Amino acid sequence: MASVVLSEAEKVYVVHGVQEDLRVDGRGCEDYRCIEVETDVVSNTSGSARVKLGHTDILVGVKAEMGTPKLENPNEGYLEFFVDCSANATPEFEGRGGEELATEIVNTLYRIFSSESTIDVKSLCINPREHCWVLYVDVLLLECGGNLFDAISIAVKAALFNTRIPKVRVLEDEEGSKEIELSDDPYDCIRLNVDNVPCIITLSKIGCRHVVDATLQEEACSLASLLLSVTSRGTFTCMKKLGNGSLDPESIFEMMETGKRVGKTLHASLQKILDKEESLGTTRQKVGFLG
Repeated sequence: MASVVLSEAEKVYVVHGVQEDLRVDGRGCEDYRCIEVETDVVSNTSGSARVKLGHTDILVGVKAEMGTPKLENPNEGYLEFFVDCSANATPEFEGRGGEELATEIVNTLYRIFSSESTIDVKSLCINPREHCWVLYVDVLLLECGGNLFDAISIAVKAALFNTRIPKVRVLEDEEGSKEIELSDDPYDCIRLNVDNVPCIITLSKIGCRHVVDATLQEEACSLASLLLSVTSRGTFTCMKKLGNGSLDPESIFEMMETGKRVGKTLHASLQKILDKEESLGTTRQKVGFLG
């Protein structure tokens, strides 16, 4: 993961500021940086989104392709995740430098989407045991400015919200063979219900307190972080500790309470933005770098 080197004096300055609930950039301990969300930014995908969180820039594309259901779940479609750590994001990703981080992010995404209630994968089934929709979710890290997991989860949820899957019908002839008919109407499509898709809230322990949406400088001062996957109802679906430091039970409980509170607010704000952008339809002005 991208990192910065701070002197001891700089670390003391950051830590003392956090203790006073006044961070270097003027935020409180539970405040996010400005989040920019734009959907439908890549034309050759079923759904896409770009999220900029401070200096962290994430692009997500979702492609719906027809495949065969898995043997253990013959009546369901499924999601596949791929993460690419662009060398433009940080020199540390050159060569194979970003592979370990990409694998960690992919495993985390699979873990938070493993719950049956997250996405209705049964709606992705076309013909049991034979055909289903497979959603390939591609995540591209364009710039790393701290708090990668949160930004990625927001971008994935926004891209899934924007995803449109063509409606198909299974036709059976007199001989019993089945054919799949694709609707000619491009607006005749299936939309995913993302109400239960969680967002990741990462809380970094700095000194005796914890902060959300840590910058690279704050991450350099934190020995341990708690990654929480929170739904819009405040339910936890996944928890993971990052870093080499330790967290005492009392700190974990406090961080969970903060994560639940911040998570609900984040979901409400994100859904409001997505609904507003959706209501504009084709009249909205695209302001992203791909607009």
